[in-house]
Formats: sequence, C-alpha cells, structure tokens
Amino acid sequence: MIKRVHEHIISELQQNARTDTIFVLTAILLNLLTLAINSSIAEGSRKDTSLFITMFIFVALTIVVNLVVISGLMKGKLTRFKLLSGLMKMYKDQGVEGYYDPSLLVGYNTRYNLFIFAVIFIGLIAIVVPFVIR
Repeated sequence: MIKRVHEHIISELQQNARTDTIFVLTAILLNLLTLAINSSIAEGSRKDTSLFITMFIFVALTIVVNLVVISGLMKGKLTRFKLLSGLMKMYKDQGVEGYYDPSLLVGYNTRYNLFIFAVIFIGLIAIVVPFVIR
C-alpha cells in the first residue's frame, strides 16, 4: 500500500510541475504579445480613440490572465508543499528520511516566488511601456 501512495504522490507532483509550467509560459507569452501589440498600437492611438480603447482591452486581458496565473502558482506552491510534507512524513515513518533533504522545500518555495515575481514584472512592463510610448 505504501508503494501505491508513494506513486500517487509522485504522480501528483509531476502533474503539479506540468501545470505550473503551463501557467508560467502562458503568462510570459501573453505578456510579451500584449507588449508588442500595445506598443504598436500606442503610436497610432494619439489620433484614433478606438485604438486607445483597444489598448485598454489588452491591458484588462493582461491583468486578468496574470491574476489567474499568480493565483494558480500560489495554489501550486501550497499543493507542492503539502505533497512533499506528506512524502517526507512517509519517508520518516519508513526510516528513510535521510535520503531526502528537507531544505529542498525552501528551494521550491524560492522558485515559486521567483516565478510569481517574473510574471508580475513582465506583466507590469507589458502594461506600462505602451502608455509611455504613447
């Protein structure tokens, strides 16, 4: 039974990593795409109000997607912590806890914080730069 639980936890950790990767890549690609589109729109929006409204629509899209991604990453961070804590408890119960360094949890936490920071920073750039160009 322990083997099945272990396999299940490992499977959940792998799924968690795939989901987080999709979140981060989606946010970065959307932010860069929005930056490019809004930067090109910004020059023509001085004369055309509809282009300025289009910029705001892309800004709203950027904000919503970034909030969803950040929320997803925070949930992923919590899920990974819970799964790894359970795995460490299982290892301790089986007397093999010495093979998994608990400091790895701190590393995962730092990595999630960096992902969240990158998404926020690129999102802010995607929003601010076109208005500076305008």
